[in-house]
Amino acid sequence: MIGRRSAVLASLAACLAPAFMAAAQGADSMPEDFVYLRDIDPSIQQDMRYAGPYNFTGAPVPGYDAPECVLVRQAAEALKKVQADLKPKKLSLRVYDCYRPTQAVDAFVAWAKQPTDPAAKAAWYPRLDKAALFPDYIATRSGHSRGATLDLTVIPIGAADPPSEGKSCIAPQGAHAPDGSLAMGTTFDCFDTKANTDAPGLTPVEIENRALLSAAMQAQGFKNYPFEWWHYTHQPEPYPDTYFDFPIEPRPSGSSE
Repeated sequence: MIGRRSAVLASLAACLAPAFMAAAQGADSMPEDFVYLRDIDPSIQQDMRYAGPYNFTGAPVPGYDAPECVLVRQAAEALKKVQADLKPKKLSLRVYDCYRPTQAVDAFVAWAKQPTDPAAKAAWYPRLDKAALFPDYIATRSGHSRGATLDLTVIPIGAADPPSEGKSCIAPQGAHAPDGSLAMGTTFDCFDTKANTDAPGLTPVEIENRALLSAAMQAQGFKNYPFEWWHYTHQPEPYPDTYFDFPIEPRPSGSSE
């Protein structure tokens, strides 16, 4: 499966190389057509992993100066509709990452080339050598930097939020994942083929939960990345060839729609 991933990435890189060369890096501040998700739908839960230490790097990531989900307006408005569709089922979306500055992507690449941390390996890539993460899992460009891609899951409304630090991302799950979200077979940011959306060996509950997320997102114009069950892009993207690098700053006080 890793070989297949590499082949797909290589093919995409070859096709999109001209676009990458021409890609603008964006402005120093957030463009007007980007919004804070909290201003569009404050009921969507946010657990912005890269703004804090609980992520595969073990530290806050450059460019994440605030734990806020930022997206192009079209994606944020579509996500609000997904949330409305889930609410009658007593479910809510929980976002882990949204717009990602290119400086953060650069930090991921640098991390991938550093020596292995045994604790990080046990939690985030238990069945892989760290050398396999780049470029198969961590690329030099990310669709997140275009503003229409996000990582998310589904959580029961009112569910407890137990700590999940230190557990293997492929550890068996019951009805819920370690962070209280619906069981999906792996946790977010798991570097493993089990994170593939249609991975074999999932339980019926995990298959059902992934299908629920997929159907809800697809109904509002989001497309899944098949190697990560949590990864969706709203289409058509307004900036398909632009990779922004403005930092995610604290949401202005009193900001609202």
